[in-house]
Parts: sequence; structure tokens; C-alpha cells
Amino acid sequence: MGSASKVTTTERRDLSGPALRTFFRIAQAWGLKEREQMRLLGLDSRSTFQSWKRGAVAAIPKDAIERISYVFGIYKGLHILLPQSADEWVRRPNQAAPFGGRSALDRMVSGNVADLYVVRQYVDAQRG
Repeated sequence: MGSASKVTTTERRDLSGPALRTFFRIAQAWGLKEREQMRLLGLDSRSTFQSWKRGAVAAIPKDAIERISYVFGIYKGLHILLPQSADEWVRRPNQAAPFGGRSALDRMVSGNVADLYVVRQYVDAQRG
């Protein structure tokens, strides 16, 4: 997925199903609760979330594509860095500067896209 800000409506329609399916597989691997998934996707509405989970959506918003893109990058980076413990890492307390003793997931579920970006940048920097 390229830059989410340059994705057209047609591309979003084409990406929405595969992006959501992959997001929900990552959510399962990370053991995310429904509320955590909603926060990562930037959703307030449980009914919208349930529709997305069922695949009953034509095209998700650019913001959601961007959020999912960051989650993909974090997931992929962690599996390269920590093949044995990648999925557990997101919940572990972390003393690194961006986390201040809290977990990466705590940072990611703040609701702000910027926090997903920060975690993605951290993971990418660890990869070198």
C-alpha cells in the first residue's frame, strides 16, 4: 500500500476488503479486544465496526486505510525483528522513549494516527 493520502476512491474500494481481512487477522494474532480494534481503526461506532468485520463495506475512509497501513508495517517489522515473540511484544511494557514504560499497544490505541506513526517509526528504526 502506497501513501494512503493519494489513494483514489476506486483504489480504496479495491483495497478495503483485503485490508480489513488482513487487519482482523493481525488483531486476532495480537489478541485485541473489540474496543482496541475500534481504536486502531479510528472508529467510534460499534455498528460500523461490525459491518466492517462482516465485510459489508464498499470503501473504507482514507484515514482507516492509513491506520491499517501503519498496523501492517508494525506487524511485518516485528515479525522480521522478533520472529518468536512478535505478537506478544505489542502488549509488553517498554522502557523505550516513545512508550515510557507502557506497551506499544497502549500508545497505538490512543486514537491518534500520529501514535501509530510513532510506533511504526520505532519498529522501523529498530530494523535499521
